[in-house]
Amino acid sequence: MASTEEPRAGAPASRPPDARGTSAAHGASPRPADDGVLYVGDGPPTYEAEPSALPAADPDDLGDLVADTVLDGARYGASTLRAASVRGDSARYRGEPRRDALLTARFGSGEDALVLVAMATGARATPGAHRAAAEACDWIGRAVGRSHARLAEDIRAARRGDLKSGLHRLTDRSLGKLRAHAADLGLEPDEYAASLRCLLLPADPRCRTRVFFGVGAGGLFRLRDGAWQDIEPRVADATGEAVVGFGSPPPSPSPSPPPPDKAQESDRLTMALGITTPPSPYEPAPEPPRDPFRFRASIARPGDTLVLCSEGLAEPLRGEPELAEHLTRRWEKGGPPGLAAFLADIQVRVKGYADDRTAAAVWEA
Repeated sequence: MASTEEPRAGAPASRPPDARGTSAAHGASPRPADDGVLYVGDGPPTYEAEPSALPAADPDDLGDLVADTVLDGARYGASTLRAASVRGDSARYRGEPRRDALLTARFGSGEDALVLVAMATGARATPGAHRAAAEACDWIGRAVGRSHARLAEDIRAARRGDLKSGLHRLTDRSLGKLRAHAADLGLEPDEYAASLRCLLLPADPRCRTRVFFGVGAGGLFRLRDGAWQDIEPRVADATGEAVVGFGSPPPSPSPSPPPPDKAQESDRLTMALGITTPPSPYEPAPEPPRDPFRFRASIARPGDTLVLCSEGLAEPLRGEPELAEHLTRRWEKGGPPGLAAFLADIQVRVKGYADDRTAAAVWEA
């Protein structure tokens, strides 16, 4: 099941420094490639580099608090995993909770085990965004965990079609529960929603298949032979039925309509005059289209580094070449970093990018 994807145009290109220690891309001496690098780009970001204000706490609901930073890691088969979620500079300054959620879980044991990395981002500027993100991760974790044996078997057998349709259903159900909970809370679906992006990593060392699936903004990148490739599935690649509330298939062609009656003529006249026609009580107004389900299964090569991240890291990776260069220097030859070093790497700051950052990176032996 070899992957045939091509890097997306505009993907971050890695430009290692030349022998004189000068960045070929910028013509200036790069900062040392160590944990002391706090930012890249033209200048320091506006906000402080460390947390300042804590989110407000409810003494009767302390379980709702979200830590500023979450860090995790593991090694299974031929891959080493590092994962972290960090509150963004803006949220730290304003004393707001981290909207990103991160879940790392192993289901099963031995070579039959399956590792899930799930990350979600709650809707911006909405109350309870951090809760929606946590629930999205929790529900997809339960769904994958209950089906992990079949999923692991499909991954080893390279049943790409079965994987895509099965994971589509699990994502559909998980996000459908989130929308149902929004209704229970008396909120509109957009007010209690989250993007959801996941990786499946088999523990079997003979299986090099890595599976990405999810809905919403973010990034999927691969560092191979010193160059970054943007392998995020394009919208055109997302086929099949729509995920509930997250995109709708195009309407199928319909036969020619019958001649209009007087009511229809009245509606047409109303529209021509620029007057909005009240929605029918029997047909709810259509919701705006949303992001489609995305899926990619690819074969990892020895030496690859696969990076799945939320929009908070994907945007600066695509928009600031120096960040990609810095991570290349850090990750290309040194092997998997320790947990603290990985955390330092993903929170190297870039002016103009202040959102939460969540990332999972997989190094292939």
